[in-house]
Parts: sequence; C-alpha cells; structure tokens
Amino acid sequence: MVNNGDSEHSQKKGLNVFFDVDYTILGLDDSVRPGTRDVFQRLIADGHKIYIWSGVGIRWPDIRRVKLDDLIVNCYVKPLRDYAESLASHGVPFVPDFVIDDYPEVPSAFGGMWILPYYSAAFGDAEMEKVYRVITEFATTGTSTEKQFRRRGHQPPHDRTH
Repeated sequence: MVNNGDSEHSQKKGLNVFFDVDYTILGLDDSVRPGTRDVFQRLIADGHKIYIWSGVGIRWPDIRRVKLDDLIVNCYVKPLRDYAESLASHGVPFVPDFVIDDYPEVPSAFGGMWILPYYSAAFGDAEMEKVYRVITEFATTGTSTEKQFRRRGHQPPHDRTH
C-alpha cells in the first residue's frame, strides 16, 4: 500500500488510550461510569491498549476494587501542568495517543476528548458510547468531528462550559 500522505493514524493498528479516573470513569459515589467495561473491552478488541492515570496518584487499588484491572495495561500518575514536559518525571514512558478526561486541558495537550463529569449512578450517562465512537473515528481518520474532540496542542476555552 502506498502512503499518500494521509494521517499516520489511518495506518495504526492500535492506540495507547489514557483514561482519567475521578469524574471520568469513577463517580463521587465510587460507582463506575455506565458502559465503561463494555467500551474498554471493545477498544481492546479493536487493538487499542487501555491505561489509567490520575493526578492524585497511581490508582491500582481503585481499579481492582471496581474490577477493571483485567483490562488495564498500566496505571500512572497524571501530570497536572506542563503536561508533555512532565511525562518522564511522572514515570510515563511514552506520549499517550489519545486521552479522555473531564477537564479539557489534558486532552488538549495530548490529543483526545473531554467528557462531561460523571458524579453518580443516580444520573443517566451515555458518554462512554461517545468515547468509543470518537476513538474509532480518530483511529481511522486521525481526527474527529465531535465537538468534544481536541487535537494535540489545541487551546481549550477558558470557561468550563459543558
């Protein structure tokens, strides 16, 4: 196959996908965001690798407690500023291909998607289906039409309007 200059992502088999923990996959009530396990399984079946990171430390105990550990390659500490420059000092050995976070600044730094914060199982939530669709679109085309998608280096709006 000839490379005609299309995005490098259209040629990739799988992405290294990093998920934040608090308000992204876990709520205030310690519930797991609806659809998380299913979407993780589908992403893995599509050839992607799932990583967890958090600004409050390595979260293996929480990931094991909610029984997602069998789907996760590794857990890391997430940089809270100077994102790309801080990866090595936080023990992250490579730049994530796609980041999902409830704050737009982190996916804007690395490329990825911000999602609405998840607080409780008491509220309906369908964000994980959107996450799957956007990752699939990005893995195929190198971009996404979703308004919550952020290209690497995109400057997020200063207000956090969801």
